[in-house]
Amino acid sequence: MRQQNEIIGYLPDEKPTPVRLLLYALQQVIVMFPATIAVALITGFQVSTTIFASGLATLCFILITGKKIPLYYGSSFAYLTAIASMVATEGTKDQIASFAATGILPAQLISYAQFGIILSGFVSIAAGLLVRYSGRDAVEKVLPPCITGSVAMIIGLTLAGNALSDAAPKVDVSGVTGTSWVWIVSLATLLSTILFSRYLKGVLSQLPLLLGAGVGCIVAALLFVFGGGDFNMFRSMPEAALNSSLWSWGPLAVPAFTLPRVSLAAVIAIMPIAIATIPESTAHIYQLDIYVNNLAEKKGKERYPLADKLDKNLIGDGLCDMISGFIGGPAGTNYGENISTMAITKVFSIPVLIAASIIAMVISFFTPLMQVIYGIPLAVIGGLEIYLFGAIAAQGIAIMIDKKVDMFNSKNIAVIASIMVIGIGGQYAFGGNILFFGLHVPCIAGAAIFGIVLNLILSIGSKKADSAIENESEAA
Repeated sequence: MRQQNEIIGYLPDEKPTPVRLLLYALQQVIVMFPATIAVALITGFQVSTTIFASGLATLCFILITGKKIPLYYGSSFAYLTAIASMVATEGTKDQIASFAATGILPAQLISYAQFGIILSGFVSIAAGLLVRYSGRDAVEKVLPPCITGSVAMIIGLTLAGNALSDAAPKVDVSGVTGTSWVWIVSLATLLSTILFSRYLKGVLSQLPLLLGAGVGCIVAALLFVFGGGDFNMFRSMPEAALNSSLWSWGPLAVPAFTLPRVSLAAVIAIMPIAIATIPESTAHIYQLDIYVNNLAEKKGKERYPLADKLDKNLIGDGLCDMISGFIGGPAGTNYGENISTMAITKVFSIPVLIAASIIAMVISFFTPLMQVIYGIPLAVIGGLEIYLFGAIAAQGIAIMIDKKVDMFNSKNIAVIASIMVIGIGGQYAFGGNILFFGLHVPCIAGAAIFGIVLNLILSIGSKKADSAIENESEAA
């Protein structure tokens, strides 16, 4: 009993004390914030609305899945090209010029995109219903561990460039950016986070990312104090993002919610991209299943059948796209960064994610709070990302180890090799989108689809081949 009590970590149905819960939730918010904000800034969606939609969708996801699946919903990068394509098709010259000048899409274009995002939710829901009525075994024939594990790996590895770009940003607003000094901040963040997660004990061992970010900010502040204005790495939110609320009074600002408007172009551009998030979401639930049940085994608890809830995960993902799209947020998916945070800290508590979703919604109404979190130096975020994105890739390896994928099987090698090269090569050779017969295919989606098709082709006659090998072995 004593050994069981020494196991550090929280399972999905366990609730930390209020202070710990708040700290763990804040850690989850800091982890999701950079990517969610980046999607809003790139696409031109309202920043405050995007943050609110992220929190609301996460809360809804947890309720939709019966408080059984601890995942955080955030804005997806998979839809960036699709939204840009829709803007080019539906936008007038004046609207596109306004977007270029302010960085914020006109409300009409956001409303068109919302319609495509809402309909894209039906794709994930259909996939979830297919899983529910066909069974998990049928799904694993299409998405075996060699595919879900490989997809998880390329999700992490294709983000490696983003991590290093953030760790040493070249776009300058201060003299230190682009010099070797910026590495001092990112490496201090990375190394302190790793050391904290490895050597701290008790509750502090579950806050390595929060503490690591704190160390990075302190180092950045010291450089600023001793180096002067040229060494300022702290950021300010773009004016357009700060002045885009529906109504404001002092620090309070109501996010600019918009309603969807029918657009066939938005449906054609955005809806098919939802296919890309299905292998990703499947990989995430398998990752979560492994790490949660590893902790459950150490605590002497019964297994949590998370992988068996793949249908609820996909249905929840689709419904959350609809919820986010309806109020003016981008399409999204559950975040690998937050899963990595849970895997590193062993905090899988659903109450923590509920608190994180509420914090995100509160932040979206208070401009100063958004500015504080956005103000964290990009080098600090990059230091955290090196660890987090690498952990996502490592979780892909863990899936294949846990499922005992035969790495000497020619079919598995072909599938894994193809997915890895198309996914990673597409990121670095084509900037993440592969031009294929006029279509801009996101490299992760392209890699996953090619892997699925290749696996199905190579599976033809596989049972007969396996039987022949077994017969030969028995005869010998």
